[in-house]
Amino acid sequence: MMKDVLMAFNEFEKSLIQVHSLSLNEAMLLCMLGENRKENGHISASDIAEKTGFTASHTSKVLRSAESKKWICRSLCVQDRRKMYFKLAPEGWNKLVQLKNAPVEIPELLKKLL
Repeated sequence: MMKDVLMAFNEFEKSLIQVHSLSLNEAMLLCMLGENRKENGHISASDIAEKTGFTASHTSKVLRSAESKKWICRSLCVQDRRKMYFKLAPEGWNKLVQLKNAPVEIPELLKKLL
């Protein structure tokens, strides 16, 4: 069963990449940032990791990827200059709207889990 679930996730991610040119992790990041309206839409990397379940290093990798595509922008925390905040850039909002307006078909096995 676990093999089937992993294959279904892989199939779903392949569709996301094919249709929207973004990975499942990038899609999760954009959706999470789009839902975050507190503090002017800014959220710290550690909060992103907590909300997505990513490790700190994986969060950094996904943030770098999204930032290189100009989907997100970062800013320094005024109180603690070691802390970075992230929010959707205009291109990220456009990508999120595109993602919501043209959803990717969810594989049948994953539909059963929902």
